[in-house]
Formats: sequence, structure tokens, C-alpha cells
Amino acid sequence: MEWKWRTIIEPFKIKSVEPLGFTTREERLRILEAAHYNLFNIRAEKILIDLLSDSGTGAMSAAQWGALMQGDESYAGARSYYNFENEIRSLTGFAEIIPVHQGRAAEKILFTLIGGKGKYVVSNSHFDTTRANVEFSGAAAMDFPCREALDFERPAPFKGNADLRAMEKFIKEKGAGNIPLCIMTVTNNSLGGQPVSMENLKGAQALCRKYGIPMFLDCARFAENAYFIKLREKGYGGMPVRKIAEEMFELADGTWMSSKKDAFANMGGFLAMNNKDWASRARQMLILTEGFATYGGLAGRDLEAIAVGLREVLDENYLQYRLRSAEYLGTGLTGHGIPIINPPGGHGVYINAKKLLPHIRPQNFPGQSLACRLYLEGGIRACEIGTLMFGRRDAAGKFLPAPMELVRLAMPRRVYTQSHIDYVIEVLGAIAKDTGSMKGLDVVEAPAALAHFTAKLRPAAEENRPRKHHVQKTTIR
Repeated sequence: MEWKWRTIIEPFKIKSVEPLGFTTREERLRILEAAHYNLFNIRAEKILIDLLSDSGTGAMSAAQWGALMQGDESYAGARSYYNFENEIRSLTGFAEIIPVHQGRAAEKILFTLIGGKGKYVVSNSHFDTTRANVEFSGAAAMDFPCREALDFERPAPFKGNADLRAMEKFIKEKGAGNIPLCIMTVTNNSLGGQPVSMENLKGAQALCRKYGIPMFLDCARFAENAYFIKLREKGYGGMPVRKIAEEMFELADGTWMSSKKDAFANMGGFLAMNNKDWASRARQMLILTEGFATYGGLAGRDLEAIAVGLREVLDENYLQYRLRSAEYLGTGLTGHGIPIINPPGGHGVYINAKKLLPHIRPQNFPGQSLACRLYLEGGIRACEIGTLMFGRRDAAGKFLPAPMELVRLAMPRRVYTQSHIDYVIEVLGAIAKDTGSMKGLDVVEAPAALAHFTAKLRPAAEENRPRKHHVQKTTIR
């Protein structure tokens, strides 16, 4: 008889290590002040546990490091490009494969071509750079998350789904001719790293076919989404996760990827489609802004690492460990009474700062306040997904907070062990006992778009009076 063990171990062994940045609380207070309470401004060596992002922060495998040595750095026609192209074409089925230095470059190229004033891009949820690139083109980014997505506490298997009825109503109102694209983000990053079901993807495809709208996947975390489908959706439990991923791509007209996520790469991405006209125009812009068509802003060694990573990420032992790691962190936090988006997503855990810190008003950024406190007490860096990132003012100047105030604990791939996560749980558990002493933040200065990257803040005045400031525009229905 074969025993079934409850403990899920890391499906790798550690071959190389890097020291962590230990600091004292007094040091961290000075660092926060010098960084203007913006965690993006803190030097990485002053971070103990870095959960700011899972983008480009993972550990590459021995096979990937070996592939680096095979990189062909020819300016045009490099062998490494064709290895990269073949791997992506085999997985996605798309004929036109365009390399870019990361996902946002694909977004910039695509929406420069198809966006513009008076147009609308519909999605289950845009992430920050996607929204910014849509709106930079003059188009409007419209989100249609399913209803259960905004009920953070009640579990649901596919909170990343789109509300297709609401999306169709909007398409009818605005006219399909004004909607050049539908984006399905898998997994849905802005709403907790939650998966999208195959049923919902099929429904979105049918809706788009009905109105003649192309559907693209933002597939940065496609493997995590495919594994969730295997675990949670009827009819997929016995299917290999690669086959599930291939079925996802078959439903779309194109895709783009930040390969810094589910391809384990430190840099890179791609735009893929079958539309030869769009691809030809995209390549012209690629040459203008990124590099020649067979390297697109990447070294040959990066192209090789991505090709290997796209195979490795579909290892189901890895995916089981990956999802269980986020679940372990989420269970630990809820044990301390910390409200999270439930169930945890694939690449991390999202804390509901609005509920944890109800005394801090949205204009004083409860999510950013919690993220700063987490660094102060434990040297842990996290990312706010709330009003600093997505708040805005309307045409009349009225302040409109984001509909959610979240702190994302994004887990780098193959980097931290269980003891690191236990430490994160311990620090947040201590903070949760003393939330009443926490104050909000005021903006000193911030740009109108993507404010969270460069904003300067300071502790709010005693009267907690909001200040006028500009934060990124967003539209959520």
C-alpha cells in the first residue's frame, strides 16, 4: 500500500543561496521616511522578505541557467528566437510570435495600434499597466468582474470570472464597433489572483464571436489558472494541465504574457496572435521601440530561459506546491483574524485592508498604511492595490476611491521556504493586535497615472484631513 502524505514539500532542492537584508526597526523607520512611505523607493538590500511582486523575482532552475549558456546573441535570426517561437507556438497554437522585454511592452504596442479616443476595452479586470496603456491610447478600460469577486469573505471557486451579462449589456450600449478587444486576465490579478473557469472563457468567446470582437488572454499566470481548472471544474480532473492550458488558448484570438511570472524568467514576454495584419503592424512598432523582430528587446539567453520555463511551469508537482504555499499563508493569516480574499489565489494572498483598518478613510490609503507598517515591524515589503493605485477624481474634481483596499502578498516562485512564510504570518499577527494605533497617509505629490509607483507620501495629520492630489484614473462598472 502506498501512503498518502499530508505534507506537500517543495519539489526542488536548493543549490545556490543569497543573503537577506536584516535591519533594525529604528533603521526601517528612517528608511521609510527617506522613501516617502513608498515601498518602491526602498533599496532591495534593505528588505528582509520581498513580497512586492512575483514578476521577475522567481528562482531559475539549473536547466534554465544551463540554457543561458546556449543563448545565440545574433542581432537577426538568432537560433534562440526560433527555440522561443517554437515553444510558444506549440503551447498556444498562434502563428505570429512577437518577443518583447515584458508584458507591458506588448500592451503598449497592441493598444497603440487598436486603441484610441471613443473606444472601449472590456475585461474581467484590467491590471494596472494594462489599464494605463489602454487609457494612454485614449480608450477607456472597462471591468466586468463577476459578482462573487467582490464578496471577499465568501469562498467561490472561480472569482476571476467575467460578468458576461453585464459585459453584453455594455457592448449593446456602446456598439461593438467601438470595442476593439476583450481581455480575459488569467488568473485575475487585480481581484486576488483568482482563476477563471473554462466555462466562463467559453462564454466570453461566444459573446465576442456574436459581436465580432477579438478576445485575447493576458496569460501571465496561465499555468496557475489551468491547474485551478483541473482542481475545481467538472470534467477536467483527469486531464493533464498542459492540455487544459492548450484548450484555454484555443478559445482566444491572441494573447500576451509577461514571462516574468509563469515562465520563471527574470525578464521577457511575448505578444502572439493569428491576425497577420495586426502582427505586421506590431512588428513595425516593435522595431521602433523594442528591437528587431527576432529579439524584441531581449538577449538570446533570455529567450532560451523563457522556452525552458514554459515547459517547467506545467509540472503538476510544482503547481500543487505553488497553490498550497498561498493556501498555507492564507490559513495562517485568517487564524489571526486577518481578513483576506477567500479562497487565496494562485500567486499570493490579498489582505482586505478596508476591513482590517476601518478607521482609516480611503483618501488616507489604508492599504498603503498597512504595507508601510508591515515593513516597519518586520522588514517585509508588500504591494497596495487600492486607492493609491486605482483611485481617481471625476470631471468635477470629486474624489472617487477605489472599490477595494487590498494589500497583496505576492510570492516569488521557488524562492522562500515555509519558515519565511511562518515569519510573515507572525509579523502580521502582531500587527493585527494593534491596528487602532495605525494612522493613514497623505499624498505630498503624485502623477496622474500609475501614481503608486512614484508617489511621495507622509503620515496623515492628526485631524486626518484629506489633501487634494491626483491618482490614477480607473473605470469599474
